[in-house]
This record gives sequence, structure tokens and C-alpha cells, in this order.
Amino acid sequence: AKYYIPLLKDLKKEQFRLVLLNIKNRIIKEVMVSQGSLTSSIVHPREVLKAAIKASAASVIFLHNHPSGDPEPSIDDIEITNRLCKSCAIVGISVLDHLIVGEGGYFSFRQKNMI
Repeated sequence: AKYYIPLLKDLKKEQFRLVLLNIKNRIIKEVMVSQGSLTSSIVHPREVLKAAIKASAASVIFLHNHPSGDPEPSIDDIEITNRLCKSCAIVGISVLDHLIVGEGGYFSFRQKNMI
């Protein structure tokens, strides 16, 4: 999270990124899945799965920013996280966390036991 806060906190549009990891939880690569507006970013599970499968990722971390500065998840954030977790589970990819970055820090779904 410390690495991504400076990269994402000041963006003017919402971005959804995916960190792809190997079996030893080492980063294979990072992919920007979508860039949206001031308040939302459209994320399709098929795009997330496509990137993860293509990279032979064993696990993933979801990242996105809130241009408003408030890292608390919206209802939409919670719903898409649940959909993505279910989609990844079907193909055997572990979801390690979903981090939402804001001006004042970040929100971790893992730390809040929401994943």
C-alpha cells in the first residue's frame, strides 16, 4: 500500500489497477484495467481474469483510487469486489486484497476482513 499511495492519491480520475503475483507472491506485473470518471470506473471481471490468466498469475491484488480523497468503499466497490473474488475463485486465482487509495491513506478489504 505504501508504494501505491503516492502513485494514486492525486489522480483526478478513478483508475482500477491489478497487481499480478506468482506462486511466491512476487509481482509479475501491474495492469491498468480501466480509467473512469471523477466518481467511478467500470470494471468487468472478464478483463481482470483475462489479464491474470494471460500472465499465469497465482494471485492478484486489486487497487483503485478515489479522487474525492475518501478511501472508504462505496456500495459499488463492495459489490464489484465480491463479484471479482467469486470470478477469480472459479479459475483458481487467489485474491490477496483490494486496496482503495485516497488522500488520507488507504482502505484494505483484507484488513477489514471483507475478503
